[in-house]
Amino acid sequence: MTQVTDSGTRVLDAPSAVEFMREALVKISESEIAEVASQLEQRRDLLFPMLERVIDGRGSVGDLSTLWRGVFVTRRTATDLSASRTMESWAESLRELVKGQDDLPVRFSRFDAALHQHEESFRRDLAGEMLRLFDPDEYWLWSRWMWNEKTDTGSLPLVLAEGFDLSGDTAGEIYLKVGDATKVVIDTASEIGFAGMKANCYAVDVYLCAIYGIYLYTVTRMRMTQEFNRVIPKLPELVRRMLGVHRLEVGS
Repeated sequence: MTQVTDSGTRVLDAPSAVEFMREALVKISESEIAEVASQLEQRRDLLFPMLERVIDGRGSVGDLSTLWRGVFVTRRTATDLSASRTMESWAESLRELVKGQDDLPVRFSRFDAALHQHEESFRRDLAGEMLRLFDPDEYWLWSRWMWNEKTDTGSLPLVLAEGFDLSGDTAGEIYLKVGDATKVVIDTASEIGFAGMKANCYAVDVYLCAIYGIYLYTVTRMRMTQEFNRVIPKLPELVRRMLGVHRLEVGS
């Protein structure tokens, strides 16, 4: 993972991290985590050719729609999203995001601004998904369940030390901070015994998603009725849904 800032606060809140991770591992086994990480690799293999065709100007509306249907954040709005801009406009924005010559925060912020008509968290989820899809070894996710700067919630604040700064003046600056925080989780969690963190580049996505799932269970348990809690998916299914691999077939 490159182009990550060094905030000077590369500290994981180890007791909190261990508590959340251990609780997560009670509800989702390490083998299930590895399986979901493998499914994310498979999804990337399925979707990357479509993204590549679109950004190279060879894509069709069908490629774009199928790409959106394969990503969790856009799955339910794939048709409307494809129709909201021309193919040329989408190709230009995506190409500039993943292949542009400017620094990463500039590219990220430009993509964010180009989709100004959409909800802030939606367009930032989408930018992170597209970068992660394009090169998962180079880029990282920024999903609202990882860090929502408006509500100050997400899995990253649950495991990072209080002094870790996730703020920024632009979307691109915040994306770098999220990358820095993700790198801290990978490095420090491995050091405290979670060796599987480095086994697959997608393992950190699964761990962070599982940690947020534990947080959701805690919140809903306090606020909702037992009947409602019983219909919430178990953690492995919840993680698959949040990461967009519950139904892996593209377009299903």
